[in-house]
Amino acid sequence: MYARLKFLELMAELNETTFEAFFHRLMCARYPEFLDVRTHGNLGDQGSDGLMLHESKLYASYAPQTVSATEIRQKIRSDLAKALEKRADQFNTFVFVHNDRRGMHPEIATELSDQQRAHPDLQFQQMGSRKLWHECMQLDVALAEDVLGCQIPIQPVVHGIGMEDLAPLLKHLRDQRRAADPLMPLAEVDPRKLDFNGIQEEAREDLLRGMRQSHLVEAFYAGTLRAVEHDEVAQGFRVYYEQVRRDFPDPEDVLWQLEMYVLGNGSVPPRTQRAAWVVLAHFFERCDIFDAPPPGWSGPLGIPA
Repeated sequence: MYARLKFLELMAELNETTFEAFFHRLMCARYPEFLDVRTHGNLGDQGSDGLMLHESKLYASYAPQTVSATEIRQKIRSDLAKALEKRADQFNTFVFVHNDRRGMHPEIATELSDQQRAHPDLQFQQMGSRKLWHECMQLDVALAEDVLGCQIPIQPVVHGIGMEDLAPLLKHLRDQRRAADPLMPLAEVDPRKLDFNGIQEEAREDLLRGMRQSHLVEAFYAGTLRAVEHDEVAQGFRVYYEQVRRDFPDPEDVLWQLEMYVLGNGSVPPRTQRAAWVVLAHFFERCDIFDAPPPGWSGPLGIPA
C-alpha cells in the first residue's frame, strides 16, 4: 500500500524528462534486455525511448504537463515515422508510454487504431500508469525502493487466527510442560484415527509427543469460567480445519496450516512450537480436527474399528 501511494505521487509529479528517467529505471530493473535509449547530439533518439531486444519492442514515451490530444497524436506520428526511418529492422511492436493516470484519451486510442490499420505488419500497444504499476509490483523490495526513490517500510506479515485466544494457553503450557512427566503413558487414543487420516512419520510423532501432555490443556480449561472459552476455541479449530482440508489434501500440509493457525507464520522459540503441538494433540483427541474412523472401518492391518 505504501509503495502504491508513492507510485501515484510520482505519476502526479513526473513529466517530460523526469517521467522518461523513471520509465528507464523501472524497465531496466525489470528486464535485463531492455535498452534505455537516450538522446545524443544530432542523432537524437531516432524515434525510440527504449528497445526490448528479445521481444522486438520499441517504446516511445510522452508525458506532458498538460494533456493535449492533438499534440500527443502528432508525437505518436513523429516518433513512429522516425523509428520506421531509422530502426525499421529493430522492432515489430510500437509501445506508446504515457503518464495519464485516468487511462487512454479516446483520440489517442483512435490514433493507435488508425496506425495499426496503416501498418498491418506492426503491433501497437500502450503503457499507462496501470501497466507501469503492474511492472513495479513484480520487483523485489530493493529494486522497488531504487525505482520509487524511497525506502519501503515492510515488516514480516505475521498472522494467527487463533493467536489472541490461545496466547494465555500457550503461556500456560510453556510454564507447565517442564514440570510434567514426559514419559507418562498416553491417554487412550485409538491409533487407527492416525491411520485413517493418513498421518505418518514426523507429523505422527509430533502429535503422539503432544498427546503425552495434552491433559495440561484440559486442566487449563477446567472449571465453569473457561468452559465457554474452550468451546469457542474448539469451534474455531473445527471451522478452520474444514477450510484448509479443502485446499490441502495432504494431512501433513493440513497440520502445517493448523500450526500456523496457533502460532502465526513467524518464527517462534522451540518451547512455544512444542506447546502448539500439545494444543493440536488435544483438539485432535477431541476430534475437533480430523475425522474419527467410521464404525466398521478396518485399519491397514485389517483390524476392525
